[in-house]
Amino acid sequence: MESVKKIVFLIARLAVGAVFTFSGFVKIIDPWGTAYKIQDYLEAMGEFFMNFSSFAFVASVILATVELAVGANLFFGIRVRQNAFVAAVLMLFMTPLTLWIAIENPVHDCGCFGDAVVISNWATFWKNVVLVVLIALIFIFLKTYRCRLTKTCQWIIEGFTVLCALGLAGYCYRSLPIVDFRPYHIGADIRKGMEIPDDAEQDVYDTKLIYEKNGVQKEFTIDNYPANDSTWRFVDQKSVLVKQGYVPPIHDFTIDTEDDGDVTEEFLDDKGYTFLIISYDLSKVNFNDQKREKITDLNAFALKNGYNMYLLTASVDEDIQNFRNTVSQDIVVGLTDKITLKTIIRYNPGVVLVKDGVIINKWPLPDVPEFKVPLEKSKYGIVAPTHERRNVLVALLIWLIPMLVLSVMDLKLNRGRD
Repeated sequence: MESVKKIVFLIARLAVGAVFTFSGFVKIIDPWGTAYKIQDYLEAMGEFFMNFSSFAFVASVILATVELAVGANLFFGIRVRQNAFVAAVLMLFMTPLTLWIAIENPVHDCGCFGDAVVISNWATFWKNVVLVVLIALIFIFLKTYRCRLTKTCQWIIEGFTVLCALGLAGYCYRSLPIVDFRPYHIGADIRKGMEIPDDAEQDVYDTKLIYEKNGVQKEFTIDNYPANDSTWRFVDQKSVLVKQGYVPPIHDFTIDTEDDGDVTEEFLDDKGYTFLIISYDLSKVNFNDQKREKITDLNAFALKNGYNMYLLTASVDEDIQNFRNTVSQDIVVGLTDKITLKTIIRYNPGVVLVKDGVIINKWPLPDVPEFKVPLEKSKYGIVAPTHERRNVLVALLIWLIPMLVLSVMDLKLNRGRD
């Protein structure tokens, strides 16, 4: 019986640890993505909660750090009681929240696993219910487990995990996510991302037709409405989406310019290179001398070599005009959906290089390289390698190697004392 308890405890601890670690990791490498999702929640909750939107980024980093640290510590058996308690507190908050989200559907994607794994709101709720059960099992069978590391060592490992998580968040904030799960990743074909297969599942609606007769209204379906009975008068029609059909990964990408209107097709069909300066909100950007110089140099390079350049934004006219007055009058401005711009690149502003509808490279504006030769003759003119597996491995080893060394040293010293 004791062995069964230990097995149940081990399975519960590893399962909760793995889920929390994965959830925290995919959030920590994309802190802005999590912040945008938090802002969506606040907006759905009402005007009062929108007052806290300025804290969304800090909240996203704290949430991701806590999830990652709790998950990793549970997985490796570090301070299990305390970390299981933190996990329980999180689930006591998140489970009712996800139930409300599942019922009301204020956002279509809960964002619990970032852009890495998108699951339905109901699936998210039931996932949380399972986690609550597993955390309860951890507490029930906690007495069957004893960590061999000293308390001091466990504290150091836990603190080191938090520091690594914060460091990773800072790196991805300054640069770009080390793994890009979004449909606009480097190498993505935007046009293909917009395609809908011929056999794609269609939206399913529940349609009610309202007719009136002798002052009494009645609802009919499209199968039984009184089409041939003139005594009934049509009043209204209501359609409710029952099941959403296939939605392509890229479905809101458009470029609407002031002079030429919608140039999306022209942009996608362009066989040459196009630079996109992406800024979802120009009012949030401090265009200092360095940033202005980056943009003007990039624009000069594009003009010299016959490349197109657009500034894509969702900003109001006043901010666009301010950009023209302070940075450049020559760059064509295109209006694009705000959420789409946030999805394309997290840094504001960022630069995306596209050729024939394919994303060749992406940079935060400060990291845009100095182009000395035409792109046709440059390494920057081909799809850039992303090294995502290497990035994840490096991040893992930076955390894992010191933790293992410290653990081995602690166990040896502990055994020597015994």
